[in-house]
Amino acid sequence: MPEARFLQIHSLHGYSAALLNRDDSGLAKRLPYGGAMRTRISSQCLKRHWRVTDGPHALGGIEGAEESLRSRELVTKKLRQPLEASVSEELLDEIEPVFQKAVYGDKGDKKSNRQPLLFGAPELRFLAEKFAEIARGSDDPKAAKAAAEAFCKEKDFRDSMKVMRGNAALPGGLTAALFGRMVTSDPEANIEAPLHVAHAFTVHEEESESDYFSVVDDLREPDEDAGADHIGDAELTSGLFYGYVVVDLPGLVSNVTGHDAKEWLEADRGMAAEVVRRLVHLIAEVSPGAKLGSTAPYGYADLVLIEAGDRQPRSLAEAFRAPVEPRLELAVERLAGHLASLDEAYDTGEARRVMSRTKQSLPASEPLSLPKLAEWAAAVVGSAGTGASAP
Repeated sequence: MPEARFLQIHSLHGYSAALLNRDDSGLAKRLPYGGAMRTRISSQCLKRHWRVTDGPHALGGIEGAEESLRSRELVTKKLRQPLEASVSEELLDEIEPVFQKAVYGDKGDKKSNRQPLLFGAPELRFLAEKFAEIARGSDDPKAAKAAAEAFCKEKDFRDSMKVMRGNAALPGGLTAALFGRMVTSDPEANIEAPLHVAHAFTVHEEESESDYFSVVDDLREPDEDAGADHIGDAELTSGLFYGYVVVDLPGLVSNVTGHDAKEWLEADRGMAAEVVRRLVHLIAEVSPGAKLGSTAPYGYADLVLIEAGDRQPRSLAEAFRAPVEPRLELAVERLAGHLASLDEAYDTGEARRVMSRTKQSLPASEPLSLPKLAEWAAAVVGSAGTGASAP
């Protein structure tokens, strides 16, 4: 196999009578593609479910992983509130707005002006220590405010944060290391996402139904009208979804170790390999979904194909530009044909492994169970750059 720099993870998931991802009007998200409207699951929805799920493959269970928190109230809840029992309210009222502006920008002293930011536990610990040091360093609110302003002076604050980040493992937390972040008030804090996630879409035209429902009052008197106390409707959809994820291995290793991406082969790739192993399980086994109580939208992937290679990744979405009939076997057949045509045209030589519930073969793809597929992907990360094939 070529020396792997990218992993491409393709999947097919089937769901029925569900509302997996809603738009602002409460309807299923959609995507026009190939002259047909498809049901869609946004990348934001997919990533959030992978990020927050709890279970044997949870990303937070990785040894050495640091938590990430996204909020407009990081300063209030993580810096100020722990001190409210021991420091006067008047003094905290002077310090807090200074830190709010330093973290969220010039107008950050007002909650309504703040954008939710993603900060890692190491960053928040550092800021909490400085906040507490200033708060406990003086009984005079004006003196405390002056000390806060001195620490939060734009250049000094950025320099302090830069030094802290340079000395911390996963300063932005694992979530930021995987999915990236943008901090407009501190561009040097921006983190490039090494996991690239496409919006999933149905390989066929949308299949939707309006679900009419009613609610009857259990305490209705016998002589009262037997009609419903509430009538409503909700959209339900069914579909077979194509999903696509790319893992930039140099970027991933760089973000979780602090090594420059150009030197990623010299870094300890153990955590990156474990991230990939768990990610394969999360993609296959974690279902997004609204209306959990009334639709139980749980399902496992019908197919997961992983490719390891050194060329620019390319989606297999074009296999479904012309909608296919909503049957798994036909979708796999279309996927196999498209992959074979790409191999013939480009001959890029990716190594492939696949987990599939069907007996159909995919070009140059060795079939594996999902646990073995995940282990293979992790081994690729660990052996990347050696020129040796993973087991």
